Amino acid sequence: MALTDHGPKPYVVDVEQVTTANDTFRTAAWTGEHLQMTLMSIPVGGEIGLELHEGTDQFLRIEAGQARVQMGKAKDDLSYDKQVEADWAIFVPTGWWHNVTNTGDEPLKVYSIYAPSHHPHGTVHATKADAEAAEAAEH
Repeated sequence: MALTDHGPKPYVVDVEQVTTANDTFRTAAWTGEHLQMTLMSIPVGGEIGLELHEGTDQFLRIEAGQARVQMGKAKDDLSYDKQVEADWAIFVPTGWWHNVTNTGDEPLKVYSIYAPSHHPHGTVHATKADAEAAEAAEH
């Protein structure tokens, strides 16, 4: 399924349908001036990867699959540790290290909302390696 970034124009979507149909690691579905929604598909045993967003709050919702969520104020102290599954929401405050790992036996289907936007308009990362390469190029 090919998606394009519909922002910043008005956009109405069946978010469960587009999230579960997405097969890329990360695709920006809507990027506005102050908000962004990305769709993610994390393979079995895969992870989003330990990250920190300064100045950005993040909301993630699991649409399919099971995962382990870890968060902490320090990179080496992820003391907040929860198991989640479909229909669970994850709220990541700015300044918190976090990771989501697929612990199930099917791809983990997630959508993420960042405020403010975190990725460039039109971002598509087919794989985690593509995402890491893009982030390395930005820094």
